Amino acid sequence: MYIPEQSPTSRQYRSSLTDKEWSTFAPIFLEKLPKKKQTKPLKWTHREWVDAMLYHLKNGCNWVDLPKDFPPYSTVYWHYRQWKENGVFDKLMQHLHGDVREHIKKKKMDKANHD
Repeated sequence: MYIPEQSPTSRQYRSSLTDKEWSTFAPIFLEKLPKKKQTKPLKWTHREWVDAMLYHLKNGCNWVDLPKDFPPYSTVYWHYRQWKENGVFDKLMQHLHGDVREHIKKKKMDKANHD
């Protein structure tokens, strides 16, 4: 069973995922990550890496200019490159797009059944 990573209380940017958004996003995201043997405990959470990437995307800053309360920019960028090269973002978009299409289809069917 997945236990959501808690949001670090010291940081909450407008680009950061809420706890509710993360609890929806995380299981899909973690399923799409390449399977690797973990040799040591993670120093930073996946959520912290994702929030740093979202901050970079929203603010258009250089990687080196990420706020210091995020993981080191070189670590964030390394994970971004690994995930991009492994198609993680493309797989996520396909999955989320399919979920949205399915949700819209259900809403249309519900509306048709009530009319």
